[in-house]
Amino acid sequence: MEYEILGLSIALLLWVAWAITTERCHRRLEELGQLPPGPTWWPVVGNIFQLGLAPPHVSFAKLACRHGPIMTLWLGSMSTVVISSNEVAREMFKNHDVVLAGRKIYEAMKGDFGHEGSLITSQYGPHWRMLRRLCTTEFFVTSRLDAMRGVRRRCIDQMLQSVQDASANGTNPIDVGRFVFLMAFNLIGNLIFSKDLLDHKSEKGVKFFYHAGKVMELAGKPNVADFLPILKRVDPQGIRRKTQFHVKKAFEIAEGFIKERMKNIGYGENEGKRKDFLDVLLEFRGDGLEEPSKFSSRTINVIVFEMFTAGTDTTTSTIEWAMAELLHNPRTLKTVQAELRNHLGHHGRSLEEKDIENLPYLKAIIKETLRLHPPIPFLVPHMAMDSCKMLGYHIPKETQVLVNVWAIGRDPKTWENPSEFRPERFLEPNTMDYKGHHFEFIPFGSGRRMCPAVPLASRLLPMALGSLLHCFDWSLADGVKPEDLDMSERMGITLRKSVPLKALAIPCTDFRH
Repeated sequence: MEYEILGLSIALLLWVAWAITTERCHRRLEELGQLPPGPTWWPVVGNIFQLGLAPPHVSFAKLACRHGPIMTLWLGSMSTVVISSNEVAREMFKNHDVVLAGRKIYEAMKGDFGHEGSLITSQYGPHWRMLRRLCTTEFFVTSRLDAMRGVRRRCIDQMLQSVQDASANGTNPIDVGRFVFLMAFNLIGNLIFSKDLLDHKSEKGVKFFYHAGKVMELAGKPNVADFLPILKRVDPQGIRRKTQFHVKKAFEIAEGFIKERMKNIGYGENEGKRKDFLDVLLEFRGDGLEEPSKFSSRTINVIVFEMFTAGTDTTTSTIEWAMAELLHNPRTLKTVQAELRNHLGHHGRSLEEKDIENLPYLKAIIKETLRLHPPIPFLVPHMAMDSCKMLGYHIPKETQVLVNVWAIGRDPKTWENPSEFRPERFLEPNTMDYKGHHFEFIPFGSGRRMCPAVPLASRLLPMALGSLLHCFDWSLADGVKPEDLDMSERMGITLRKSVPLKALAIPCTDFRH
């Protein structure tokens, strides 16, 4: 009993000491300049208990209604500035893009593999610029995307065939997101390794798929060690330890693919073959100063793994939300299917990428889905690399900056009936796009750290969704009525449906694959 009292006393004393330390830290930052307004914080925990039970992007949007579109929150000891309007986003990306181009690195992202090779988590500087340049001139350049058109078509056709087989002519409900995820995963596998990673022959591919999925699941969980630094070494939830375990396993498998390719190069088996992303990485030669003379296997592993994690979950999220919104709004579903079938005719012609420009309603549905359900509602967290002034407020160095694109996309000052799914708003003249120039609509971000894969997404999303809508008639499973469909959200790395979408896919009589 005496030991228990002693332990509680020590814990209380530590808590008090920590509370005093964090309060002094907060006061010191406030003395340096006027921080953006925000709710009153509590010692140690900051504003965490004021967020409520809603998803963070929703809670932050509600707080912004009271405290303004640029707001300071303390998540434990982590200073965070939240931006919730297009005007402040414009100011950030137009006038403070460089100083706010840093990255806040969460505990789940830290480990033995570092950030060399990571376009997402590398701090802004020469190494990051080299990786960005590689993406824009090699990976997502128009000529390469055009050359890979047939690969995208084949992966989508495989998805359509799998849906048809699993649905048993519309009698078995299917998990829509699962089939989209498998398609996206195989597509990335083909872009990088020139092979399907998920088929009955590839045990390694299935294992890679499993470990990559676990990393995405763990990295999306709230981690108390991010907010209370004293707990970093303890890793109380085991998130960092578990994440790094699965990262290591995935890296081991990817390294096997890399060694296999290098062996084939030695035997000349790849001569005359179109280059894939792995070829580009293996053949890279830098200046040896600001750039590596060549990429290490670890760096290649990081790049490869990041492409899978960034490319699969975001595609899946967007297509699943689009299908959910269409099944929730049957009249809109009929309108887009009529557009597709009138354009393609009734002879089973497959949707091609050249058709997309002549399908404005389909493109509007993709945009409206991204407005209401941006894949990453806060974008990837930015960080102030140095102190700066923005709109008269002091932003301290190393402050986390979150751009709430979910709130910006639902701002009633910008959007009429913002919670309503209405693709027609994107059919109006001079409509907004998602290429980072219209700050009312930035689901992929803006500025230097905007997602580099937008050219691929703009091709893949309408092709995948349009093919599913053209080849099948859809209805909800288990007798669920459209108005009763669960549209609640859950946060992971991306914004997913809380309840996976189950639907019946009935092949059209003229369906061809």
